[in-house]
Amino acid sequence: MICPECGKRPATVHVTKIVNNQRTEMHLCQQCAQEKGELDFMIEPKFSIQDLLTGMLGYEGGWEPTRVGPEPNRCKLCGLSYREFARTGRLGCGECYRQFGNRLEPLLRRIHGSTYHSGKVPKRAGGTARLKREIEKLRAELQQHVDREEFEQAARLRDRIRKLEVQLNG
Repeated sequence: MICPECGKRPATVHVTKIVNNQRTEMHLCQQCAQEKGELDFMIEPKFSIQDLLTGMLGYEGGWEPTRVGPEPNRCKLCGLSYREFARTGRLGCGECYRQFGNRLEPLLRRIHGSTYHSGKVPKRAGGTARLKREIEKLRAELQQHVDREEFEQAARLRDRIRKLEVQLNG
């Protein structure tokens, strides 16, 4: 589509305005859109995950994040230091999760409310994953009943866990 204003350049800016419940659409080239002031309202996002993480870690450019325990030197695999992670908001590799785990856990808990995934499971993997999650939940509940010496409830849970494990191993 060619810009209807200049008739020369391709219309790459699509503007939809709704004023008094009247909808109008314009398809303009970049230059004509700028001349008409149609790009003035466009705001580039100034937010990133890096900003979120570095803010939660307490790092604002020039000052150090709050230290929690002794500083591990660097990740054994990629060489990233915790200080670099705090500055960039990015981990270097999977080993970083193990290396900096004691510091990441409170951060993940603050961001997500938990340190394990509890969201949706893809349908094709859902049956097995759901059963495993149910078994884990029941085992934790079983341990609580055993700790409180509620052995009848614990026995019922044990039997239910066994049935689910048989179902899982099919």
